[in-house]
Amino acid sequence: MVTKLDEAQRAALLPSLSGWTHNADRDGLTRCFVFADFVAAFGFMARVALLAEKADHHPEWSNVWNRVDILLTTHDVGGLSLRDIDLARAIDAVA
Repeated sequence: MVTKLDEAQRAALLPSLSGWTHNADRDGLTRCFVFADFVAAFGFMARVALLAEKADHHPEWSNVWNRVDILLTTHDVGGLSLRDIDLARAIDAVA
């Protein structure tokens, strides 16, 4: 069962995510990735899509030319969960 992270869990986990910011309005994680061009950005999105599908946890994202903006939040629990932390780490591994 997926649960929303409590304050102690957030304090322990969030500092380990380099480049990710907590979005208080959506209670999620955000990060902007910038690539050399559109093809590189789109290739990154394709790799992340495969990870997200395998995890059954899908990001909210947008792409404009070489930039990919990502928001991770767990809608089922109304905010940040360990699923978001895990997907952020997986995304960092392919970035």
